Amino acid sequence: MTEKRYSTLTQHELQQEIADLMEKARKAEQMGMVNEFAVLERKAVMARAYLLNPEDFKPGIYHIKGAPGTHFKVEYLKGVFAWGYRLNGDGKEEALPISMLSESLEKATENL
Repeated sequence: MTEKRYSTLTQHELQQEIADLMEKARKAEQMGMVNEFAVLERKAVMARAYLLNPEDFKPGIYHIKGAPGTHFKVEYLKGVFAWGYRLNGDGKEEALPISMLSESLEKATENL
């Protein structure tokens, strides 16, 4: 796919881009190309963020996908990025693509 901004792609184009990136990442991993794998995986995470609705994410505490036991406190959202800080981290503000966040702790405890 030619280099386009993810924000300009349709849902179908984003899904195709994610599939292409994951296939390239799989091949890079098989060939032991760790850095290439990480870059492709991160691009897929970014593309997935554009498939989500930022309005579904409210300020609060979320699990970080792929980082067991790590939580992120969302202060505010700007586009497809959640701004806040990691709990038990250094307290510095950072932004994560919303596709890296899973169910908020508040929602998780509601379901108990």
